[in-house]
Amino acid sequence: MNPKLHEQHEQFRVRKKHEKIYVFMTQVAILAAFISLWEIASRLNWIDPLIFSSPSSVWNLLVSMIADSSLYVHIGVTLVETIFGFLIGTLGGIAIAAFLWWSPFLSRVLDPYIVVLNATPKVALGPMLIVIFGANMTSVVAMAVLISIIVTTLVIYGAFRETDENLIKVVDTFGASKWQRFRHVIIPASYPAMVSALKVNVGLAWVGVIVGEYLVSNEGLGYLIIYGFQVFNFDMVMLSLVLVAILATIMYQAVAILEKFLMRNRH
Repeated sequence: MNPKLHEQHEQFRVRKKHEKIYVFMTQVAILAAFISLWEIASRLNWIDPLIFSSPSSVWNLLVSMIADSSLYVHIGVTLVETIFGFLIGTLGGIAIAAFLWWSPFLSRVLDPYIVVLNATPKVALGPMLIVIFGANMTSVVAMAVLISIIVTTLVIYGAFRETDENLIKVVDTFGASKWQRFRHVIIPASYPAMVSALKVNVGLAWVGVIVGEYLVSNEGLGYLIIYGFQVFNFDMVMLSLVLVAILATIMYQAVAILEKFLMRNRH
């Protein structure tokens, strides 16, 4: 490599590394400032500490719940429900999108029904899910799946349809079958849309699970939120919300790692 080009490349790499460090430090500073302001506002009664709690109160409650091991059960239940809802909703949406792409006739028939289902408030179907599956974990997972699967189907099917026609024509000239076209062209070209659907589904799965736990559960972080409201223990409410935010962020970062892997192996 030309020494000058090599030097420019190294400078660019160092600049990007420094930029990432600055971004991370800024994010940490914003988080620290928010926590500090929250604590100060609570102590000085700028906000009602009974309703909005404070970081120190939330921390004390976290330590006490960890000490008696009760928190692990609630976190474990919610995580299991969210992961199942996330996986079933995502894989189910991709499978439905594949069926719609494979059969244009089926796509035209089902299109208005999918639109109606997407517009329907999924939370309103909660009581029906309880009747069908019972007041148990299955209903909670079903709520998460219901909220995410239609969105996934629409996003992925749209990506399948918008695949570059030139890529399809290239494989067709070599006599590719429909399955080969789907496997070697449609799927790889839709990786970005799939990753986008995964990122969206992280949030949707958490929403579905928390709402489902509001309705039927006696365990989980959603249950702690609704129970905290019922007994006016807002420290418990805020702790549950913070834990949901942390766990959702971890899941999102896991999807980001998967995105890098898919993009690296796309070709």
